[in-house]
Amino acid sequence: MRSSRQKMLESIIDKIKDSKKIVFVTGAGISQESGIPTFRGKDGLWKNHDVMQLATIDAFYDHPKLVWEWYNERRKNIFSSEPNLGHKAIAELEKFVKVIVLTQNIDGLHQRAGSTDVLELHGSIVTIRCTNCDFKGQILTEFTEIPPLCKCGNILRPNVVWFGEPLPQDVWQQAIIHASRCDLMIVVGTSLVVSPANTLPIYAKE
Repeated sequence: MRSSRQKMLESIIDKIKDSKKIVFVTGAGISQESGIPTFRGKDGLWKNHDVMQLATIDAFYDHPKLVWEWYNERRKNIFSSEPNLGHKAIAELEKFVKVIVLTQNIDGLHQRAGSTDVLELHGSIVTIRCTNCDFKGQILTEFTEIPPLCKCGNILRPNVVWFGEPLPQDVWQQAIIHASRCDLMIVVGTSLVVSPANTLPIYAKE
């Protein structure tokens, strides 16, 4: 006799087989097995750090050295991590169906696993931009001078979305379109408590 779990898995498999376009919405939980801490779990990053001192634009301008020391450590951790089976399974699925990844993660592990269509809703810790000029680029090395400065003389910052900042509107609009037009949405590793990413399943359902 089949268990309820087996029936559920068979139902999911059938839905995947019948889908032409699958959208994954992913969060910190999918990267946990790669050694990257989540934010709200038992050992989450926000358990040991005050978010208002590390992840707001005011905190950055008030204490850029403190914020950058924290992000430098996070960058080192991410650069030494590898995609896990979850990332790889999503990338592998591209061989059979159109796959779009809408991720709240800033670690770039989906791309490193081989996913080709990834929208980073909250930006990327790999990408650095200037607080003043138009400079933006991927920097894969640790910064020795904290806070790092741009060639124009102003402070560089991680290209991530901090609390109180809007999502990149071009990325968000694309995410809404993909969510609205998918045959199947799979949510992985996120509690969906952060707005507006938590509205994506609503667009898919409608």
